[in-house]
Amino acid sequence: MTEHLLYGTAYYYEYLPEDRMEEDFCMMADAGINTIRIAESTWSTWEPRDGEFDFSALHRVLQAAKKHNISVIIGTPTYAIPPWLAKKYPDVLSDTHSGICRYGHRQNFDITHPGYLFHAERIIRRLLKEVQGYSNIIGFQLDNETKPYDTCSPRAQGMFREWLKERFKTVQNFNDQMGLAYWSNSIGSWDDLPDVRGTVNASFGAEYEAFQRDLVTKFFAWQRQLLDEYRRPDQFVTHNFDYEWRLYSFGLQPEVNQFDAANALTIAGCDIYHPSEHLLTGAEIAFGGAVSYALKHSNYLVLETQAQGNFGWLPYPGQLRLQVFAHMASGADGVSYWHWHSIHNAIESYWKGILSHDFSPGAVYQEALTIGKDFRRLSDKLLHLKKENKTAVIVSSRSQAGLKWFPTCQQGDIPDHNYSDYLRWICDALYRLNIEYDIVNDTQRDFSKYDIVFAPALYSAEDSLIDSLSSYTEKGGKLIATFKSFFSDKLLKIYHDAQPHKMTECFGLTYDRFTKPVDVTLVSETVVFPSHCTVTDWMELLQPDGAEVLCTYDHPAWGSIPAVTRNRFGKGDAVYLGCCFDSKGLEALLCHLFTNWHFTLPSCRFPVIIREGINPQGKHITYCLNFSGEKQVVPSHPAGRELISETSVFEDEALTLEPWNFAIIES
Repeated sequence: MTEHLLYGTAYYYEYLPEDRMEEDFCMMADAGINTIRIAESTWSTWEPRDGEFDFSALHRVLQAAKKHNISVIIGTPTYAIPPWLAKKYPDVLSDTHSGICRYGHRQNFDITHPGYLFHAERIIRRLLKEVQGYSNIIGFQLDNETKPYDTCSPRAQGMFREWLKERFKTVQNFNDQMGLAYWSNSIGSWDDLPDVRGTVNASFGAEYEAFQRDLVTKFFAWQRQLLDEYRRPDQFVTHNFDYEWRLYSFGLQPEVNQFDAANALTIAGCDIYHPSEHLLTGAEIAFGGAVSYALKHSNYLVLETQAQGNFGWLPYPGQLRLQVFAHMASGADGVSYWHWHSIHNAIESYWKGILSHDFSPGAVYQEALTIGKDFRRLSDKLLHLKKENKTAVIVSSRSQAGLKWFPTCQQGDIPDHNYSDYLRWICDALYRLNIEYDIVNDTQRDFSKYDIVFAPALYSAEDSLIDSLSSYTEKGGKLIATFKSFFSDKLLKIYHDAQPHKMTECFGLTYDRFTKPVDVTLVSETVVFPSHCTVTDWMELLQPDGAEVLCTYDHPAWGSIPAVTRNRFGKGDAVYLGCCFDSKGLEALLCHLFTNWHFTLPSCRFPVIIREGINPQGKHITYCLNFSGEKQVVPSHPAGRELISETSVFEDEALTLEPWNFAIIES
């Protein structure tokens, strides 16, 4: 845990076109920046030739930071290998589904390669020895946005074979569990295991993807073990997990099981980038924050986010502040920019930092000054915000793999949407309704603390999870599941009983037909939908057996067939969404359900976002955030002290928020 709010930036002295270190640190100190993140990208600087080390620049940075009372997070420099390493071991470059990587890009190597691991350990140990004497180093970051880089080398696939042996024991069991009799894919011995890159068997292919995710988990554990030989007990260990990328941070990361990998950390960290200017909604901040908070069930660090960032991300006046405090409202204990100064060459030259290319203290820097001042003033009140949400959304790497292999499209078509789209469909609707949610992994079995549990596209679900959700509902919980849920086992082998597997009684329905909707809309006699609620992607033709029909399809052939149902099961309710439909329609459905369940909905809707938590002093903190370019009024809010303006606010007094502005109430 951190002792105060961290306000930071990545700082790359080795990228500077001139020596301006003292000036940079003076500007950081003036801006209230109290932390820098260094070293994760600098292997070729510290070790320019095999076995030759030069840490002189590192010491200059650490000494300058100490002089200006700036803390440092050290990254292990192992995610971008130097040219000499690629030359020494030509096979260190990753052999992937797309072929062998060429040198030049980062993250292009095989993390299982013995030569890589030998030299990675050597540079880590040399770096840690160099920095042991610095009291201002507060923590370490393991690697950087680590992934398996799709390694499919003979060595990696040999490791996979041993991984399978441990899990399946016998060849016959492996054949049966994978369903390899199809197209004569059964193997007679483990030595017959084919190259996984050619498989058409989803179970086999997805199991290799699970193995690749496990490589990252083990890689982190290995680095953590090295680090523990050198770090002080007060120094934290983190990593900057990233998300599925859609030109910005979007969905669940498919290449890493972040829940498992986070076991090597003492505090979770993340990189969250998002649309800005007129496209800024805060939804990516909320979703990424919910995932990061879930990893350790505690506060986290935003280790990278944008100051100016990519082209088209230049923040409107006020947005830089709004973005930072939106991170804090989601449970972050610190926010750090990538990066301090705009780079003058190479691929990220126009991913602009706090300072532009001329290093002048421009408008973005001036706004950053105000954030630093507020962080200093409010740190004890905003640090370690405890979230106590009563709604949960289940995420599943196996289901994500299942929808990759079996997307919601015709065979051969390029899928328009994937698992993360359906996950965000649910999460973003909750966000716009100001219903805060926890992200929970599909390994969780106790849901008793939650009033409502969502299971979006839970394609792969083990019996133990299904039994837990059924029991949760029967005891009084509210379960909302979507199409393509409870369809296959852990290995993506489709269950052969009535769908949804083992949940027909809970949901009071079954189905055996599904199709792609064309010119289909939803209609309802009970839910007040916006006009023309369009069904997209996927539709299941539900057959209720005791369930109440909430919505039906409107279509010449499929008209009057149930699309959304609600079933009383024991003391609880189970709602099944048999199709994907407009976001506004989803919000209308959720409002209908929550009202019928007598849950109090917040009075505000997006673009006003309300986020809440409890601070270490036991005070209730309410963030009121305006994600729009127009003034907004918050009609209902707690009485208390507004922390930014240091004024009192009263419960019956409407609160006006200026465009792209916010208020923080302590009550």
